[in-house]
Amino acid sequence: MMTGQTDQETAQALLAAAMQAGADAADALVVESIALGVGVADRALEEAERSESVDLGLRVLVGQRQACVSASERTAATITEMAERAVAVAREAPDDPYCGLADPAQLAMGADAAERALDLAEEGEGPAPDQLEALAREAEDAALGTTGITQVEQASANWSRDRITLAATNGLLHRFERTGWAVSASAIAGEGLERERDYAVEIRRHAADLPAAATVGLRAAERAVAAQGARRPPSGAVPVLYDERVASSLIGHLLGAINGQAIARGASWASDRMGEAVLPAGLDLIDDPTIPRGRASRAIDAEGFAAVRRTLVEAGVLQSWVLDLATARQLGLDSTGNARRGTGGPPRPGTSNTRLTQGQNSRDAMIREMGRGLLVTGLIGSSINPTTGAYSRGANGFWVEGGEIVHPVNEITIAGQLPEMLLSLCPANDADPHKGLSVPSLLVEGLTVGA
Repeated sequence: MMTGQTDQETAQALLAAAMQAGADAADALVVESIALGVGVADRALEEAERSESVDLGLRVLVGQRQACVSASERTAATITEMAERAVAVAREAPDDPYCGLADPAQLAMGADAAERALDLAEEGEGPAPDQLEALAREAEDAALGTTGITQVEQASANWSRDRITLAATNGLLHRFERTGWAVSASAIAGEGLERERDYAVEIRRHAADLPAAATVGLRAAERAVAAQGARRPPSGAVPVLYDERVASSLIGHLLGAINGQAIARGASWASDRMGEAVLPAGLDLIDDPTIPRGRASRAIDAEGFAAVRRTLVEAGVLQSWVLDLATARQLGLDSTGNARRGTGGPPRPGTSNTRLTQGQNSRDAMIREMGRGLLVTGLIGSSINPTTGAYSRGANGFWVEGGEIVHPVNEITIAGQLPEMLLSLCPANDADPHKGLSVPSLLVEGLTVGA
């Protein structure tokens, strides 16, 4: 057992073992995690859990072949076995002309200072269980105090700290920490077949940024109560307003379409849209990993490139793919610094904090202007053709007549063509800046609603 070994020493041991086993190059990821969670139900403590873990990931390159292995302990024997197994698998893997580490000259400079400026981890050892229990009870009490609520399935509060070390044989070495706080509640309104369930959750890096736990419980309760008495809406083509809770899914589909993997495979409806309009002219889509305390902020990407703010869509026009090193090489371009990675696989392209331009009107004002249509607050299942953009999803929400919500609806389907839907978006002004994908409520014209 490597008693007292630091994460940095573990990462370097993985690299040394890989080279000893015959790798030409390697990178390693060490993730040490602590998590604490408390849940309450029926005004009693239901669960209290604490977990500590370490996860190791090793990628080796043998010529133009690569393989990844992972483990959950850091003994010398495990590290040696990981390296030997990874090299053996890589030797049998097919050639990949695009895999490989970044050139040392491409690695970010000043990453440690940039990391400190992001302020993504609190000081200290974390909360005591009774502090989390108090937050959970506050959320439950607020929900139970709402007229119409018959049960709170659970209210919970969670805290975590991740210590992450990334190292590679090209000289990359970066260690950073992330803390996270979450308060959630799931409430039930009504009895028997009339029961409706809904939830609310808030997540932050620092406890000081969390809203009051009572706010979370109250929001979950109000949502559940509002969903009672659902009916089927009329079928046909109507405007659909995606509530802020689910509007990010539309932009998520766009991000998937401009992801380097989809573009490199030729499996995206957006593959020929570079330099063309994919959103209305007044909208920008920004990927910004430099937001202090941001949900998805980072100083570097998983391959060591500096994390920089990037405009993906400007004035509605597509400006950039989302690329890691491998997809950039395949497309004959430069990495956009968007590599992400877990311990079980190689880097893949992905975004950080993504922001869509907000509009001027509130969601309520947009409901009034919509007149007659559908407000979607929940989505169920998905049928999206990534090549054509054909879109169909199950949904629930509220029917609108005369600019007012008249009754909830459920078990409906909404369908359209994603490229045309995105070009018709009209945003409200209610985006949540604390989310990684921050998108306001979005009005889309002419979707087909089926009961």
